[in-house]
Amino acid sequence: MLRQLLRPNWLPDCTLAELPLQALLDQQIRALVLDVDRTLLPRRQKVLPESMAQWLQRARQTMPIHLFSNNPSRKRVGTVADQLNLPYTISAGKPRRSALRRVLAELKLPHHEVALIGDRLFTDVIAGNRLGLFTVLVKPTDPLGQPCKRDRLQKIELLVARRLGTSLG
Repeated sequence: MLRQLLRPNWLPDCTLAELPLQALLDQQIRALVLDVDRTLLPRRQKVLPESMAQWLQRARQTMPIHLFSNNPSRKRVGTVADQLNLPYTISAGKPRRSALRRVLAELKLPHHEVALIGDRLFTDVIAGNRLGLFTVLVKPTDPLGQPCKRDRLQKIELLVARRLGTSLG
């Protein structure tokens, strides 16, 4: 059971800013729920990298987007959301499902048509998989929207998942 919860539907070797939007559309994805910290921008940073802002603008033209963060700071997450006028949830409690269920109720779409995109297996991927969303594990981003070179957390999570017998492609 845990092995299945740890397996993202898609494990591209890139950040969100580099993710091919058409590939999500080809999977019949009609809405996005996006993690904030390390997925959209590094921790403690409030301004989106230009490449990330451009990707979000393109994605927003094709589907609704909701920012979904475990971060409790309304000021920080709200500042990021306000840059693109996006709805957001703070203190989401991932991998718990209650806050995510509220977002899904607002989207009014079948769960398999919603993608949850984040940089963490043990929060983002598990939360999305528990509700049948299309889960995408992207590389954490640096201030320029490029893959973070010194990321250890995702590497450790992937190692633990593999040791638990999770096939990660």
